[in-house]
Amino acid sequence: MIFIKNKSEIEKMRKAGNFAAKLLNYLGPFVKSGVNTLELNDLAEAFTKKHGHRSAPLGYRGFPKSICTSINNVVCHGIPKKEDVLKDGDIINLDVSPIVDGYIGDTSRTFIVGTTTKEIEKLVSDTEKAMWVGIEQVKPGKRVDDIGNAIDDFLTPLGYGIVRDLMGHGVGRNFHEEPQVPHFRSPKKLAKIESGMIFTVEPMVNLGTWEVNFDRQDKWTVRTKDGKWSAQFEHTVLVTDQGYEILTQES
Repeated sequence: MIFIKNKSEIEKMRKAGNFAAKLLNYLGPFVKSGVNTLELNDLAEAFTKKHGHRSAPLGYRGFPKSICTSINNVVCHGIPKKEDVLKDGDIINLDVSPIVDGYIGDTSRTFIVGTTTKEIEKLVSDTEKAMWVGIEQVKPGKRVDDIGNAIDDFLTPLGYGIVRDLMGHGVGRNFHEEPQVPHFRSPKKLAKIESGMIFTVEPMVNLGTWEVNFDRQDKWTVRTKDGKWSAQFEHTVLVTDQGYEILTQES
């Protein structure tokens, strides 16, 4: 079932999205060589609590930390650890999802640590562009599959693998709601996009194959099957009568 948000819910989602953007912007300057991902997690948790909010990932289906920190060949759901120390040339996706007054803002960004190769720079840049290519499809009358089809048309000719095992999703009071939002070409027509829907667009883009492995020990960490690097960007989007509104931007 797809939840169409009313005016009150939309306003709460604006506040949650705004704080999520603020949290991600706060963390950005701490992403540098020598910092470990547990430090980033603890900074995020302290900032969130200081503002009177909670972290949705903490305890969600057993997830042990407050944010996801995914380095290099980790596609998503990387668990912050003291041993994971950033070094020059790495890339890291920070995925934050604070709960504000019962509603969840969900956003992520891939950061480059220091300087990296041209190939990795292009991967990160193309992934961010792909997110916007998908978002531009969002308006009433279109379908959810139009988002993935547009992203696929942009990325596949460039030789990237688009992760198929994980997708965007509706979000609100619940962390994951309908609809699921694929970022690859869909073989069938999906739900119509309607005003009042809120969902994420968050392509995960690999330098090699689209295939991934799920960590059997921690049950969370997702890595590329071939070990090549992966990037991701994510915004939470409200469907308006005219098109879309990005909720996870700082006002």
